[in-house]
Amino acid sequence: MTTRHMASNDASTASGLASWAGVGSLSLGIFAFIIAEFLPASLLPEIADGLNVSTGAAGQAVSATAFAAVASALFLSVVLPRADRRWVMMGLTLLAVVSNVLVAMAPSLATVMLARLLLGAALGGFWAMATAVAAQLVHESHLGRALTVISSGVALGTVVAVPLGAWLGELWGWRGTFILGAGIAGIALAAQAITLPHVTPPATGGLRALGGVLCSGTVVAGLLGIVLIFSGHFGGFTFIRPAVDAVAGLGPRSFAGLLIVFGVTNFLGTLLAGPLADRSLRAGLFLFPATLAAGMFVMYTMRGHGLVLVLAVALWGFGFGGVPTTVLTWGAHTEPDRIEQVSGVIVSVCNLAIATGAAAGGVLVDRQSATAPLFAGATAVIAGGLLLTSLSRTSQ
Repeated sequence: MTTRHMASNDASTASGLASWAGVGSLSLGIFAFIIAEFLPASLLPEIADGLNVSTGAAGQAVSATAFAAVASALFLSVVLPRADRRWVMMGLTLLAVVSNVLVAMAPSLATVMLARLLLGAALGGFWAMATAVAAQLVHESHLGRALTVISSGVALGTVVAVPLGAWLGELWGWRGTFILGAGIAGIALAAQAITLPHVTPPATGGLRALGGVLCSGTVVAGLLGIVLIFSGHFGGFTFIRPAVDAVAGLGPRSFAGLLIVFGVTNFLGTLLAGPLADRSLRAGLFLFPATLAAGMFVMYTMRGHGLVLVLAVALWGFGFGGVPTTVLTWGAHTEPDRIEQVSGVIVSVCNLAIATGAAAGGVLVDRQSATAPLFAGATAVIAGGLLLTSLSRTSQ
């Protein structure tokens, strides 16, 4: 009997409706974290002016969040092997509230950096543990659907954060905008307090469990596939503006419209990913990276065709929308007794892949062309998708 099916788990006695309400509160928590993570992207000049530092220095707050998330996702289950996961998730959400308030009241960049480190630690741990908590709230056959609900918080937060920050920054200033971020996290915390049952930690925990995951050949190969997909995507997406300028030369309003298309199709891909992962995980592991890569290839090959560009961005957004849910579901199926550990490793690897993909894309833009990251990224994505698809035969 696996940890997920332990009869002693308090969460397993909850009604189906209550369990899904708990999953919804996790999605709201992820939404609050993503909003807080991306707010600085639209407020950096205002933050820099308010703290009397350069824009580049203020931008380091974003990097601090990412690096803290990597460490937290990997080691939180080791640091807290026996803590009730209800209180862990609520505590991490409370850290998001505290982080946003600290940023809003920060007298200096040092305070902002501290606050963003707290946010990163909370974000990485919350995202890593959310999969394992969801696995104890719903039936095994509905895990993909539960992860779709959680991932929808990521999709919505990614679409909303930057324009919301830019708009509210004009109305309330950057400090007031972070107070709103604290309020959203506070609402998520209240929802978790109401809906999350007590969730006992898995019997297998600590460094030994983490080491067991890292020593699995299947997991290591799968992580390589995940690195290829995420680095390929972000290598292209980080430089999507110069790529679009090179292939179509659109104005700012048209480019903003493309980003809306990406956001909408990304959300649609997120919604489809869970049901598909529950029905046929291998199909999802192939479909979404293949669609993502197709979008990048179409953009790379087309020149000056507006409708084709819209199609390319739609394919790209839809494909990436389904990736987080399917790769986390693959991890849970591969290591059902060590879901916390494998999820933490996946989240950490994804964050590292984002950074390395963006760096590699920058090199390609500088040394080759604005569209070079599209071709290289698409090639990496399809290779990663094929690798994960082949591995899924042994993980189900």
